[in-house]
Amino acid sequence: MSLPAAFLSAIEQQIPSERCFSDPLSMLTMGTDASFYRLLPKLVVRVESEAEVAFILQQACAQQVAVTFRAAGTSLSGQAISDSVLIVLGDCWNHKEILDNGQRIRLQPGVIGAHANQALAHLQRKIGPDPASINAAKIGGIVANNSSGMCCGTAQNSYHTLSAMRLLLADGSVVDSADLVSVSQFRNSHRELLQQLGQLAEETRNNSELAAKIKHKYRLKNTTGLSLNALIDFTDPLDILTHLMVGSEGTLGFISSVTYDTVPDYPHKATALVVFPDVETCCQAVVVLKQQAVSAVELLDRRSLRSVQHMAGMPDWIEQLGSTACALLIESRAADKPLLEQQLQQINHAIAHLPKEQHIAFSQDPAVYELLWRMRKDTFPAVGAVRENGTTVIIEDVTFPLEHLAAGVNRLLALLDEYHYDEAVLFGHALEGNLHFVFTQRFDQPEEVARYSAFMQAVSQLVAVEFGGSLKAEHGTGRNMAPFVELEWGSAAYQLMWRIKRLLDPQGILNPDVVLSDDPEIHLKNLKPMPEANPLINKCIECGFCEPVCPAHGLTLSPRQRIVAWRDIQQKQRNGIDTTELEQRYQYHGIDTCAATGLCAQRCPVGINTGDLVRELRAAQAAHPQTARRLTRSFAQAARVARWALTGAELARKVLGAPRMYRWSAKLHQRFTQVPVYLPATPQPAKLSEPSQTLSAAVDKPRVVYFTSCASQVMGPAHLDAEQTPLREKTQQLLEKAGFQVVYPEGMDGSCCGQPFASKGYPEQATDKLNELALMLLRASRNGQDPIYSDTSPCTLRLLKDLNDPRLNIYDSVRFLQEEVLPRVDIQPLPSKIAVHITCSTQHLNQADNFLAIAKQCAAEVVVPEGIHCCGFAGDKGFTLPELNQHALRDLAVQVDSCSAGFSSSRTCEIGLSSYSNLSYQHLVYLVDKVSSAKA
Repeated sequence: MSLPAAFLSAIEQQIPSERCFSDPLSMLTMGTDASFYRLLPKLVVRVESEAEVAFILQQACAQQVAVTFRAAGTSLSGQAISDSVLIVLGDCWNHKEILDNGQRIRLQPGVIGAHANQALAHLQRKIGPDPASINAAKIGGIVANNSSGMCCGTAQNSYHTLSAMRLLLADGSVVDSADLVSVSQFRNSHRELLQQLGQLAEETRNNSELAAKIKHKYRLKNTTGLSLNALIDFTDPLDILTHLMVGSEGTLGFISSVTYDTVPDYPHKATALVVFPDVETCCQAVVVLKQQAVSAVELLDRRSLRSVQHMAGMPDWIEQLGSTACALLIESRAADKPLLEQQLQQINHAIAHLPKEQHIAFSQDPAVYELLWRMRKDTFPAVGAVRENGTTVIIEDVTFPLEHLAAGVNRLLALLDEYHYDEAVLFGHALEGNLHFVFTQRFDQPEEVARYSAFMQAVSQLVAVEFGGSLKAEHGTGRNMAPFVELEWGSAAYQLMWRIKRLLDPQGILNPDVVLSDDPEIHLKNLKPMPEANPLINKCIECGFCEPVCPAHGLTLSPRQRIVAWRDIQQKQRNGIDTTELEQRYQYHGIDTCAATGLCAQRCPVGINTGDLVRELRAAQAAHPQTARRLTRSFAQAARVARWALTGAELARKVLGAPRMYRWSAKLHQRFTQVPVYLPATPQPAKLSEPSQTLSAAVDKPRVVYFTSCASQVMGPAHLDAEQTPLREKTQQLLEKAGFQVVYPEGMDGSCCGQPFASKGYPEQATDKLNELALMLLRASRNGQDPIYSDTSPCTLRLLKDLNDPRLNIYDSVRFLQEEVLPRVDIQPLPSKIAVHITCSTQHLNQADNFLAIAKQCAAEVVVPEGIHCCGFAGDKGFTLPELNQHALRDLAVQVDSCSAGFSSSRTCEIGLSSYSNLSYQHLVYLVDKVSSAKA
């Protein structure tokens, strides 16, 4: 059934067309979330204001059109998908306001959870909820799902730390519980609704059996159904309303902002891993630890331990553990070190009487902390990494009363065996009795769907009926558990939920079939296919963790969406369906606008680099291998031609001015896409004189081979830059200041690491240039005796990643400056504020901390702009697809407007950064040289 014409007409008149999507590619990719369900929306609207949301809701009510809200799309139970209208958050929902010196924080729904914590970090505060998806999940979803996590338990979840809320009801009306005027107006305009809420609450409190059940249910972690505890915890109908919204999964209204009471973020912490001989002993320890000063206690069954036993750094004894072993990862935090030490002594004493099979003692070493938590967090992706193609990874989420935890664990393990989920692992937040079990499931065969259905029926009976637990502890009910809400809660509570739903959403337009559904098989319908597509991406679980670091996300497609679309194209082709239209749109949205820097792999639980897929697709399309071959053989001449082009552009700028050059070239580019755009910070040609070797007879001066990238050889400073000395000359000055003899490879002007060829889809030619460079560097470094300094981070990454010659000791500029230069010079830091951009390659090289350390040593204040992980310049795309670079940096200027200068470690990145920030970005070398002097 199509959407009503009147509704579509109203939306078209109010919402700009570039934020309304109804084409097949957008419906598929934007309609996908992290769950194992799929619905294709008929319309996706990206909203940028509360007024737009209110308008859409009013039209939806008038035309009986169902709507679903979407924040990050990381939810797991099918609550963020739609076959009608999907409303997604745009860029204008990211406001944060710290209140009362960090005791509270007001957040819009588009703020990523981790960004809220980053804003509070300097005050040693954080928000209470800490879901595993916090680096991608947004506040709107965190509140709407009442997400919790490893540390927050129930006391610090959204429900219990909610201070205020601004919300929209189904009719588009708005109320802000922190605004007295808004509250007064709402009490007048919605008097009847508030009275009915008050009556429901009074009825519930007067029903002693129901009230007792609600209290009992919410002593556990519980997100099954609506938040009925609001009816007995509060008497003011407005408080009831705001707390009903928590965990309502978009079925009662739209959350426009929330104010949290924050919680302490203690700086001192220690972790331990204790392995017990069996589940029973392990759960005895949990009961004891519940009374201790612990911030997290994570349970890992033997299967979980087995799934990560070969992980780097894990002790050998994990492989030798008994078949019934069960472990606890224990963390304790404190405001100061003496208190932490006292807590650790008490914890150790409390569990000393229990038999143990092995343990890693409490450690405050950050390396041990990272290892143990990585082990815990890698259990989920470990299942995904070994799953068969065509299967879906499912993570279920239940709670047992703590007194029944051991029995619950053993019964769950028995069910997994009974239904032949041999690959499954079990882990969880033990203090709350909250268990996750992860397994793989096919949905493309009827008998497999039947197996899943029977298993879930058995799990529901076990958890909800036999043990009185929660079928959803923190992942939300969604479609996944909607048919089982009545089983868990009983008829009286279930009907109460329906009364609340009909009161607040009388027309049933808000996220139908989520949380509450009349369809007893809704959890078995619209199951998402996971077809094979390419070995590079087959393990993708479509979680969306990759999306925040992708420069194209919100412009075209994110890594998750690229994979979703490519899977669909491949499946359709196998089924003989014409994919011409999809492939045509995918060319620009999926292939052309991918920066292919691979930051997505760092966030991906199973390590997928979607850029590898895109490079493979580009290679299959590469149409000019002979031209690429000729370029590799005459690269020095090509570099000269590029310098001539920059010379011509600079002459034109002097005549026409940079603004006019930008406008004219942008218009030309719109008509002829092969014409590059002249950016405001387009570099002048590099003025290269013959490099002067600084070889000296003095044996006490160490040698360093300086590899200048082709970008540095071609591109000099921009006319806007304060420093006009070429990078090569400036770097040599700094290295000599630090006491080094600088050596240049012979034939360097024709050298290249091959990265430009690799990114364009010519891997063979890229390898040729890389091997040629390797020989050059080997000779210059005297067969590896001397370190090699690389001035451009993307080139360094390629050298270190793709060269397999252990003789070459290659340093990125960041690492060399930190380890070799700074100890040899005196620093007088700048009194001003500077901005830094840590390139994708610097992050891949694990040099981000070094980069920041250098910057903080050289300036009084350092700004790292939030949400800008990859600048999107991507070699030459800043010139040829400027919209990618511009989109990635759309929030840069406002974040660096008080900075005096910006610094990075890639010449091409600096072009875009300078162009879209009104700030001059140059290489980090310029900063270090400016503030340093030779040791006396």
